[in-house]
Amino acid sequence: MNDVWQWDYAFEVLPGIVGGGLWMTIKVTVLASILAYVIGLGLALLRRSDLRIVSMVAWAVIEFIRSTPLLVQLFFAFYVLPDIGLLFDPVTTGVVVFGLHYATYAAEVYRAGIEAVPRGQWEAATALSLPRSRTWTKVILPQAIPRVLPALGNYTISMLKETPLLLTIGVLDIVGVAAEEGSQAFRYVEPITIAGVLFLILSYSASLLTRWMERRVGIAR
Repeated sequence: MNDVWQWDYAFEVLPGIVGGGLWMTIKVTVLASILAYVIGLGLALLRRSDLRIVSMVAWAVIEFIRSTPLLVQLFFAFYVLPDIGLLFDPVTTGVVVFGLHYATYAAEVYRAGIEAVPRGQWEAATALSLPRSRTWTKVILPQAIPRVLPALGNYTISMLKETPLLLTIGVLDIVGVAAEEGSQAFRYVEPITIAGVLFLILSYSASLLTRWMERRVGIAR
């Protein structure tokens, strides 16, 4: 067993993986999630615009981003955009690309939540002569958003598990730091196993939070 797993080495690399990689993974996931869900809501509202050109442009953006791989988008943002003067540091690039990519999925989730609001709510707002902005902020969105929180939580979990892609542009997440630690000693069993366990803990914790949200939304309904 000692030849396969060395506890001394595992405890030696653990602080670096937790202190560096774990923090970076959480940081990128949280920031990209916030960006995704804010932009996603904007895209969903644009898709419902009365101006057909606005609706079609929003649809085209959503379909284009959803139909191209996240890795290609990362490469394009990090290696191609600097040629036209748009240069960002690796972490910012990762947050923006992840945020935009998942915003297109969030937009469809929001759209489904908005369409699930009973038609009577729209008619009541019209009957009360509520301004369009007030109808959205006081009537529709307060009912639609709680319905979609569990689905958005699932996308956050997916985003979390895709953060190792950031290694391709030089951002060291849990896996990146683990691989770096392993390369220094030419021993990967412990660091990669620790990385896998940390992802399991994070994913399962996020899953429990999502289930709690589902129960709360169910009660709210």
